[in-house]
Amino acid sequence: MAMFDWKGESAELVVLSLLADGPQYGYAISKDVALRSEGQLRLTPGVLYPLLKALETQGLIISEWEAVRSERSAGEGEGRRRKWYKLSAKGRKRLDQRIHSHRAFRRIIDTFIGEPGREETSR
Repeated sequence: MAMFDWKGESAELVVLSLLADGPQYGYAISKDVALRSEGQLRLTPGVLYPLLKALETQGLIISEWEAVRSERSAGEGEGRRRKWYKLSAKGRKRLDQRIHSHRAFRRIIDTFIGEPGREETSR
């Protein structure tokens, strides 16, 4: 199976969709994308984190820092920090628009390539 590197509107649609299911942190988002796509899609840090920053700047997502302690640590210090992202009301609206646009585009493309499972006809 081919693995795709991708970005732009498709990556935005996927990230917003994942965050609609509930808050996540960056690494979990990238793992969820790989899992749900059976390894065919991946969001590398070089694509994911600039995208998350842009979504936050646009007010589509909201972030919050959380201190995370390792089970191995002896409870000393604050531990490392993890940034959680959640969908804002504006983000929910954008997600709905992206879903509608994607489905409309897919219907148009399907008029050219036909329905899945349809045998190709000779021309």
